[in-house]
Amino acid sequence: MIIMASASGTLVPAIARLVAADEDTVRDVIHAFNEKGLAALDPRWAGGRPRLISDDDIEFVIAAATTRPVTLDRPFTHWSVRKLAGSLADNPVRIVTVGRERLRQILCERGITFQHTRTWKESTDPDKETKLDRIERVTTEHPDRCFSFDQFGPLSIRPCHGSAWTQASKPHRLPATYRRTHGIRYFHGCYSLDDDQLWGVTRRRKGGDLSLAALKSIRTARPDGEPVYVILDNLSANKTPAIRSWAAKNNVELCFTPTNASWANPIEAQFGPLRTFTMGDSNHPNHTVLARRLQDYLRWRNANARHPDILAAQRRERARVRSERQQRWGRPRPHATAA
Repeated sequence: MIIMASASGTLVPAIARLVAADEDTVRDVIHAFNEKGLAALDPRWAGGRPRLISDDDIEFVIAAATTRPVTLDRPFTHWSVRKLAGSLADNPVRIVTVGRERLRQILCERGITFQHTRTWKESTDPDKETKLDRIERVTTEHPDRCFSFDQFGPLSIRPCHGSAWTQASKPHRLPATYRRTHGIRYFHGCYSLDDDQLWGVTRRRKGGDLSLAALKSIRTARPDGEPVYVILDNLSANKTPAIRSWAAKNNVELCFTPTNASWANPIEAQFGPLRTFTMGDSNHPNHTVLARRLQDYLRWRNANARHPDILAAQRRERARVRSERQQRWGRPRPHATAA
């Protein structure tokens, strides 16, 4: 713009006002153009500051960040950015000097984030494989006659934390309670896999008689006398002699989950939303109100249940994915073997 304005006869002060620059800067550009021609317009961008950290250094940083500090003789259980940067700068194997912000950027670029620790428990049931295979078979071959039962609780009367849409920095406030005199309750829930229906009642306790009452409600859902398959936890109250005798007489097969493997019970996935939308962000005054809210939610949920065709399509898709991965239901994904 400076060169074109100068070629048209515009004076330097006017050009300076036009491009919002100093008059000396305008004169320097014009003089450079007169001496070098178009080469004076080349910005000649430099490559920037040379890299201080090589790719090998970055790989070493990632390896150190994903290694527990105790294995490197550091007296703490996890890294902070400050501690990790200090350890890298004083490492006998490889010294890497990096600032905290650059270290944070490297970790973010490689997908290394600060996460909460999770726990897991492996089932020690000697019949684990047999039980998982039976559950997989009945849910795959007989979804229209497969049900699930479990107890959800204990439920106590207290303010429960949750989430809700509010104005920024203005969360919902719940009172704190230190005296809880209402006792506890248990929700005995039944779930139908085929039509995605969930129902149940609130009880004061667990017991074989209450589990039997829930199983009878499941049998009532299919009154034709044909076989019914019920998946339930390996709890003593769920396999009393009275329950086993009733199941044998009424053509009900009890499919128990392995010990410490409640995740194999399909109803477990339904209890999460039940807790979130009826107990989260709530302060129920007593168990009567809580039970009423639970039933209100169940009526809404069952009225808005997923269509059976959608459920069947989801089951087929999950089976297809497991088949492609060569992964059996309920088992960890197999590791790829080196060729």
